[in-house]
Amino acid sequence: MSIDIATIPELLKFNRIMTLKILDEISEFSDPTSALTFRPGPGRAHIAWQIMHLGITEELFASQRLRSTDSSLTQWFDSYQKGSNASDEIPSIDTIRSVLSESRENVLDAISQITAADLETVPAGLSERGWTNQMALQILCWHEPHHQGQAHLTLNSWKAQQ
Repeated sequence: MSIDIATIPELLKFNRIMTLKILDEISEFSDPTSALTFRPGPGRAHIAWQIMHLGITEELFASQRLRSTDSSLTQWFDSYQKGSNASDEIPSIDTIRSVLSESRENVLDAISQITAADLETVPAGLSERGWTNQMALQILCWHEPHHQGQAHLTLNSWKAQQ
């Protein structure tokens, strides 16, 4: 079964609306940093990490996995890519929004260059994983709801402790 590439941006747009709702809610708190730094348990990722991870993962797909191009967000890669440990240094909500916006623009540009004929192609940046463009697009559509759900649950846990 082949996916319809034209639907991917719409799915990503809806997913992002839900993520931004969390940031909007947090920004209304008297101490947003308290919520952003909340961890569901020792050594677990806080809300800021979950949300920044979304942006950085999209940027990695846009700049290294679906194609090979420069990124202006490389300073965040080590802190927020898969396997990184959530630091106690927390970016501001404005920084988080900026990263989400820039990385989304970049990943949509990368997606726009994939045609139906390219879906079964394994891009060089995903050859180690053996993922085709189609699999990469499916992962991108799943990734944000997964981490948005973690951030949402973590936020609810923070609110329960207030």
